[in-house]
Amino acid sequence: MSETTALRANPQIERTRAHQKAFGWYDWANSAYVTTTGTVLISPYLTALARADACPSLPSGEVCAERLSVLGIPIAVGSLAPYTITVATLVSALVLLFVGAIADRHPRPVRLLGGLAWAGAIAASMMFFLSGSNWQLGVLLVVIANLCLGASQVVYDALLIRVAEPDDRDKVSSRAWALGYLGGGILLAINLVMMQMYDSLGMSYEMAIRLSLLSAGLWWGIFTLIPVIGMRRIRGTTATPIDRSAGVVGGTLSQLASTFRELRRYPQTLLFLVAYLFFNDGIQTVIASASLYGIEALGFETSQMIITILLVQFVAFGGALLFGVIAGRIGAKLTVLGGIVMWTLVVAFAYFVPEGAFTIWLVCAVGIGLVMGGTQALSRSLYSQLVPPGKESEFFSFYQVMERGTSWFGTLAFGLVYQLTGDYRPAILVTIAFFVVGGLILTRVNVRKGIEMAGNEQPRIV
Repeated sequence: MSETTALRANPQIERTRAHQKAFGWYDWANSAYVTTTGTVLISPYLTALARADACPSLPSGEVCAERLSVLGIPIAVGSLAPYTITVATLVSALVLLFVGAIADRHPRPVRLLGGLAWAGAIAASMMFFLSGSNWQLGVLLVVIANLCLGASQVVYDALLIRVAEPDDRDKVSSRAWALGYLGGGILLAINLVMMQMYDSLGMSYEMAIRLSLLSAGLWWGIFTLIPVIGMRRIRGTTATPIDRSAGVVGGTLSQLASTFRELRRYPQTLLFLVAYLFFNDGIQTVIASASLYGIEALGFETSQMIITILLVQFVAFGGALLFGVIAGRIGAKLTVLGGIVMWTLVVAFAYFVPEGAFTIWLVCAVGIGLVMGGTQALSRSLYSQLVPPGKESEFFSFYQVMERGTSWFGTLAFGLVYQLTGDYRPAILVTIAFFVVGGLILTRVNVRKGIEMAGNEQPRIV
């Protein structure tokens, strides 16, 4: 029997394949914001807006010694961007847990995914209006967009369990991450052309940046239509009865308290989350601070950083697929551990890159691209094996708290080291500690035992 005939004979398989294809498109949609705005443009642009407010007469490139006043607290201009990300992730730490509880009670989680994504896309699109010295609006929009991104990701990640069997999750997750890097890379390439040719296009460089920010928000919003429509038939993810007499708020709080207590029954799942907290903090800090480090510490232009991130995106496309293949042979845990070792080496290499040495910097970018997508994709699929049935969104809310809600450890450390030393090199080097601690904890996770305790089917290779 041919594969096509088999699919027609089994509508459930056909629906699953269709859902898997639609699933990956949300990575494609939100990666445009993550790449163009979150990774490349917003940190240096927000820093430029803050510098224009604190030191309006200072020549571009000079260090501004003045301090911004944020709620009466003096903040170094160069620390505003990492501190903003810190605030956004702290807010996420409080909100994402509630999102997970609500998602497990929601009859149509895909609609919830769409609503959160479109709210974030609106905030991202409004960054077009950032100009002059209006850094306050920039801080607000970054917090809203990042919060909506994390909240939508809670719902999205939990859907992986609904669209893929245990033996397929590494592959499905890796392909989705690869699709995300491809989409983010394509939009970034378009924005690079616009920022390189802004003069011939009859616009200022600032307008080119603002249009790039707008394009990322629109891309996020428009392409979210594909997963929302493609997975619209998926119903609520909970498999356990819910006491609706408690109401939405009371029932959500009750369910959340129950999940906190229940998490202690799954020590391997909890141990993985602690490991993920540390090594993902390192990843998120490098991603969030790479453009700031390249521009401020190494003296590169914004266009050069776009070339850098563009290279990372397309290398990461292949890297995510490669890591998926490797995981199919040796298991996701060993593959993730290998990725953590590579992350440590790449960050150490970045510390020694000479100022202005763009070619050497690109070598570092290739290393980041190889490990970035694969490490994150396999962490998601590995964790999905440790989640008990009926608690998918709630347990993935803990996962997202570790991914975004507590990654303020890294950005806070980065900002503090810069404020104390006035140098971004020791700030980037501090991220190595997060990789080392996270990797050591991950070695102690017994994945097979964790899958058994969660009550899930054992995959062939872990």
